Amino acid sequence: MDGDRVEIDGGIMEGGGQILRVSTALSCLLGLPLRVRRIRAGRSQPGLRPQHLSGLEIIRDLCDGKLNGGEIGSTEITFTPGKIKGGTHIADTKTAGSVCLLMQVAMPCVLFAASPSELHLKGGTNAEMAPQIDYTVMVFKPIVEKFNFTFNCDIKRRGYYPQGGGEVVVKMSPVKELSPINLTERGTVTKIYGRAFVAGALPIKLAKDMSAAAVRCIRREIRDLYISIQPVREPDDQAVGTGSGIIIVAETSTGCLLAGSSLGKRGKNSDKVGIEAAEMLLQNLKHGGTVDDSLQDQLIIFMALAKGVSRVKSGPITLHTQTAIHFAEQLTKAKFTVTKSEEEDPSNDTYIIECQGMGMTNPNL
Repeated sequence: MDGDRVEIDGGIMEGGGQILRVSTALSCLLGLPLRVRRIRAGRSQPGLRPQHLSGLEIIRDLCDGKLNGGEIGSTEITFTPGKIKGGTHIADTKTAGSVCLLMQVAMPCVLFAASPSELHLKGGTNAEMAPQIDYTVMVFKPIVEKFNFTFNCDIKRRGYYPQGGGEVVVKMSPVKELSPINLTERGTVTKIYGRAFVAGALPIKLAKDMSAAAVRCIRREIRDLYISIQPVREPDDQAVGTGSGIIIVAETSTGCLLAGSSLGKRGKNSDKVGIEAAEMLLQNLKHGGTVDDSLQDQLIIFMALAKGVSRVKSGPITLHTQTAIHFAEQLTKAKFTVTKSEEEDPSNDTYIIECQGMGMTNPNL
């Protein structure tokens, strides 16, 4: 059997957990046995961390697969997938590891399951180095559903660094195939909205300060638009631990959603948190693309699986996106091309990511 394993080098390019997520999800979908070596070799603490292991375990459980080398710190795994089944599955990082990254690895697989799925994902909902759950609900969900599927994401409890303890329940039904997307027209920004939150021991004043600082920062660039960033205190029975942060979304006339976000941490001034998120949003608006930096790489696996040609206009291509494209091409028959966008405005640093998808069909439907 080992002769037929696809060999993946987990240390090249972005060199992080994303290589593991993309390649194991595709291994599960395509029935390809996999060996991943040098896992997270590009990180200060190489090897599997709890959230990566939880991601591998949920993929294994989704398809009755066999996983070897699945322990914390392991730098090599082999994975042999079985048949994807629906039903209820639980993944618990037992840390503040991101539930959104668990969702990223599991979601493409359950789309091609035999029956509807319910995923109980436990860990951090608003974690560093990962999309916040608010981003997943406010930006990722409406855009990814353009591939012609829907999912329900219920935030049962929020959990923050360091203990986690959050829980999100994702429900989705399988599809026959994914439609391609065409996101090439930005349009004009029509509204800007968001939420600044505190939880646990923190006073609502911090949320108000984050919100006000963010609005002031955006106002310097965008004067005539209504901006509504709600300060929120998370109910105590729906949040574990103490945390704070902000997400701001710009919506355009063509239905594009671009965001900026930031998390509070001890010793970090709340104005600074608000300004960071606002500056990230303005940066994402500046390049003229239809997706922000965070969404860019998350769409790649769906473009690869879809039937037909998908086109997305983006700002500068991130290393995460280049990495996702590399492994999607290595494992599927999808073909990607990235070309500099022929803009009316040459100062815009925009690109068209085009993909001839492999046209994955669900054998169960």
